[in-house]
Amino acid sequence: MWQSLKRWTARLRRQSAPHLPALAAHYTPFAPLVAGAQERHALAYQQSPYVYVAVNRIAEAVALVPLKLYRGRGQARVELSDHPFLRLLDNPNPTTSRFELFEQTIGALELTGNAYWFIAGDAQGLPCEIWTLRPDRVTIVPDPRRYVRGYLYEIDGVQIALDDVEVVHFKRWHPNNDYYGLSALSAARLAVENERAMSQWNANTFGRDYGIPAGIVAVRDPIPDADFDRLKHEWRAAYGSGQRRTAFLRGGSVEWVNVGLNHNDLDFLRGKQLTRDEILHIFGIPLGIMSENATEANAIVAERQFIERTLYPKLARVAQRITQELLPFYGEDLVAEFEDIRPRNTQERMAEIAAARGILTVDEMRARFYQLPPLGQDT
Repeated sequence: MWQSLKRWTARLRRQSAPHLPALAAHYTPFAPLVAGAQERHALAYQQSPYVYVAVNRIAEAVALVPLKLYRGRGQARVELSDHPFLRLLDNPNPTTSRFELFEQTIGALELTGNAYWFIAGDAQGLPCEIWTLRPDRVTIVPDPRRYVRGYLYEIDGVQIALDDVEVVHFKRWHPNNDYYGLSALSAARLAVENERAMSQWNANTFGRDYGIPAGIVAVRDPIPDADFDRLKHEWRAAYGSGQRRTAFLRGGSVEWVNVGLNHNDLDFLRGKQLTRDEILHIFGIPLGIMSENATEANAIVAERQFIERTLYPKLARVAQRITQELLPFYGEDLVAEFEDIRPRNTQERMAEIAAARGILTVDEMRARFYQLPPLGQDT
C-alpha cells in the first residue's frame, strides 16, 4: 500500500490538482485532542465482546446496502446503472472489495469517529483506486484560509504528505474539536472499562480457583504430629489444589469472619447486564435485537428502530460526503445515495399511491414511488 500511496500521490498532484499548492515544508500538524485514544479504542474493540458485536453489527449491515448513483436533482434525476465510479466501488483496490471498503469505513467511524479514503488517480486525474487509511496514522494539517491544508499519513516512522484533494474524510460531530470526530466508543468509555474490569474480576475468581472459598479444618481433639501431617497431606491432595487454600488448626475453636463481598452481594449478573445494555444503547443497538427474551413483536420493532435511527443516518452521512468530495471528479449533477432501507407500512404506501392516481402523471408516479426514470428514457 505504501508504494501505491507514493506512486498515485505523485500522479494525482501532477494531473488532477495542479492549482492546489503543495504542502509547505514547515507547518504545525493538528494532532487529536487525546493522544493514544484511537489505539485504546482499537484495543477495546478487540477485548470487549459488546463493543465487538455492536461495531460489527452496524458495519456489516451498512456494507450490505447498495449505493446508487443519480444524475440530476429532484424528481428529474435519473439513476445510472453503469458508471466509472460504480465500477471503481466494485473493485476499490487490489486487496479490498466493495463490502470490505464500507465495512472498514463504518467500523473506523464507530471506533474513532473518523474514517479516511485515499483517492489514487490515473494519468487523466480520475480516481482509479480507493484505499482506507488507518485513523491512528492520520494527522490533519490545518490551514487558516482553506480550513484543511492536507494530511500526514505515517507508516513505519515515515510521514507521507497528502493534499486535501487526495483524501476523503468522514467524521462524526465533535463539540470540542473542529477537525476530528467524536466516536460512540468515547461516550461509552466508562461503561466499557467497567465491563472489562468486571469480566477480569470474574475470570480471576474462577480461572484461578478463587471461586471456591478458602476454609479452615479445625481438629478439636489432640492427635499425634504424624497423623496431623498425614491428614493435611491427604486433604490438600484431594481438595486443596491451586488457590483453594485450607488452614489446619489443632485444638480450640475457630471463628470465621467474612469481610469481603461475593457475586450475590455485588449483584454481579445484574451489573453485567446493565453495563451491556448501556454499551449497546450508546452504539444504537436496540435491546430487542440482542435479548433472548424478546417477543417477535418486540424484535420487529427493535429491527425497525435499528434501521431508521441507527443505520439510515450513517448511510446518509457517508453518501453525502462521497457526493461532495469524490463525485466532482466525474462532473456535475451527480448524487450518491444508499438505497432507502427504511421500512414502510404496506397499507399506508398503497393508500398513498391510490390517492396520487389522477393527480400525478405516470412519469411522476414512477419517480416518486418506484424511483424509476420516465417512460422510454434510457438509464
